[in-house]
Amino acid sequence: MNKTIPIFLFFSALCFNVYCQQEMFRNPVIHGDMADPSVIRIDDTYYATATSSEWAPFYPVFVSKDLVNWTQTGHIFNKKPEWTKNSFWAPELYYHNGKVYCYYTARRASDNVTCIGVATANNPTEEFTDHGLLIEHGTEAIDAFIYNDNGQLYITWKAYGLDKRHIEIVGSKLSDDGLRLEGEIFSLLVDDEDIGMEGQYHFRHGDYYYLVYAAHGCCGFGSDYDVYAARSKSFEGPYEKYSGNPILNARNMDFISSGHGTAVTTPDGRMFYMCHAYVKGDEAYMGRQPILQEMYVGDDNWVHFSTGKTTKIEQPMPFPNTKQKPVADFEDKFRNENLKVEWTWNYPYADIKTETGKGKLLLSGTPIGESYPATALCVRATTPDYEFHTAVTDKNNSMKGLTLYGDDKNMIIWGIIDDRFVLKQVKDGQESDVYETYAPAKKLYLKIAVERGHLLYFYKSTNGRKWEKISTNARDAGYLVRWDRVARPGLMHIGDVEQPAGFSYFKLENSSK
Repeated sequence: MNKTIPIFLFFSALCFNVYCQQEMFRNPVIHGDMADPSVIRIDDTYYATATSSEWAPFYPVFVSKDLVNWTQTGHIFNKKPEWTKNSFWAPELYYHNGKVYCYYTARRASDNVTCIGVATANNPTEEFTDHGLLIEHGTEAIDAFIYNDNGQLYITWKAYGLDKRHIEIVGSKLSDDGLRLEGEIFSLLVDDEDIGMEGQYHFRHGDYYYLVYAAHGCCGFGSDYDVYAARSKSFEGPYEKYSGNPILNARNMDFISSGHGTAVTTPDGRMFYMCHAYVKGDEAYMGRQPILQEMYVGDDNWVHFSTGKTTKIEQPMPFPNTKQKPVADFEDKFRNENLKVEWTWNYPYADIKTETGKGKLLLSGTPIGESYPATALCVRATTPDYEFHTAVTDKNNSMKGLTLYGDDKNMIIWGIIDDRFVLKQVKDGQESDVYETYAPAKKLYLKIAVERGHLLYFYKSTNGRKWEKISTNARDAGYLVRWDRVARPGLMHIGDVEQPAGFSYFKLENSSK
């Protein structure tokens, strides 16, 4: 595929000449914290998954027909694979011989070493069957990628990230069933600049094999992730780094950073690279969100992006006659026996128990270890300005209500215990009471309004229509941001499992779409 002029530039010029305008979309394409995305195409449908970290269920799965509008269908795993403990990072989807594979990173339960496992399914929207640990390599093996070179499968991964030596992208031949390593492990690329190297993607074009990877720091508001490229005439290397690196730099007016992704090829041969990014400003509180940009190989035989070296929010729509849908609200009225797929919980720190159906959720759980004794059921926030509310249906000695949840030792709780409204802040495991007043009715309503991603206002009601704000001063929840993830809104319970929290609904409404 010789691509001298990016397709979108050709059509943009054509539209200008005939007084028309190409449809555009705005990044991110999947809103909310969803790092290290992997995307594949099967026939005319696209599938994506991403890091779930310490949230269960494990690795959310999304589906799309146009690469811009995505809907969550489920998860790779609903239960944690037996060999694993936590840190579910960087899953990689691969379609081979009619099966879908997921190569995933997790910590091994026996020793906390990060390894790579593999699971399969007949369809990406089904729950996957785990085949166990595939790669253990020194002190750490993460970020798997699969490449098919004329029938020979290869797997590559990041190695030596925790050792006092240069990071390397290493690889091995893979059995045809995708479940075993074959042959010796070899090195493809060495981080001799000591700037970081991970999240690699491989493809071939013309005479070259290309390796696209992320460099610098992945996480937090100080992240400086960007995208680099290298090439070789042999898949096993040696690889030459591009002198014009980075090929995509997100340190600009729109973004803080971007990187770690994979590309997918459309039926007409175009490549679209999906990676994660921190959007600058208030939206940084949404975490690492998936963005999409077209990628191509230029006349210089190097990888480029169609809108240039700078990550941009606005991009040309991949397909004609497509509109980007607004960010959706979320509501669960608990009418079914199963929770909606958007719900998540912090599995290392609480054994959660739910019972749902006929318009009611009963929530409880048992704390694990030395965590603060709260069970939280959360969803991913998708915009920095939103409000979420619920109705509490039972009065008992347990505390129940709403939370903005960072981790097991950091959260804000707005709830009801016995006949009192109570606002609590938990920071580094230390609880402080912020507000308390009498709760008069049996069925009570609670609401938290979030502005700019971290400023919280609290409301109470006896009928769900007329709301009373408890204070005009916002509470800053910025401290809830963790190094690799951000706070999530949801429901919570503190107390005996025999006195669960009862809720009749939960709704999150975005005020910026």
